[in-house]
Amino acid sequence: MKKIYYLSSCSTCVRIINELKLKEKKFVFQDIKTEKITKEQLEDMKNKAGSYEALFSRVALKYRTLEPKPNTETEYKKLILEEYTFLKRPVILIGNKIFVGNGKNTVESAKAELK
Repeated sequence: MKKIYYLSSCSTCVRIINELKLKEKKFVFQDIKTEKITKEQLEDMKNKAGSYEALFSRVALKYRTLEPKPNTETEYKKLILEEYTFLKRPVILIGNKIFVGNGKNTVESAKAELK
């Protein structure tokens, strides 16, 4: 399966989609703002990433004002399911591999996997 969880309004997500030429590579696109992540989808991402914390975005504006801060896997899971902004973006699935976030190394690893 080739899938990307992203925000269509996020310029970084759009840049990565274009850089990796995902539209040409028959990816399934899920805009997490208009199509919420399901528990099953999040569980699959967690199994590939190793934890809900690895999928959690601490740069989200809502995180800054969040009190108390999450510190358990259950709390991370609950917040991601409740509010799309807490998912680190983009999340790219290529077969059984997962690439989370927009870091240079992450994007380069996804690019190498697509070759």
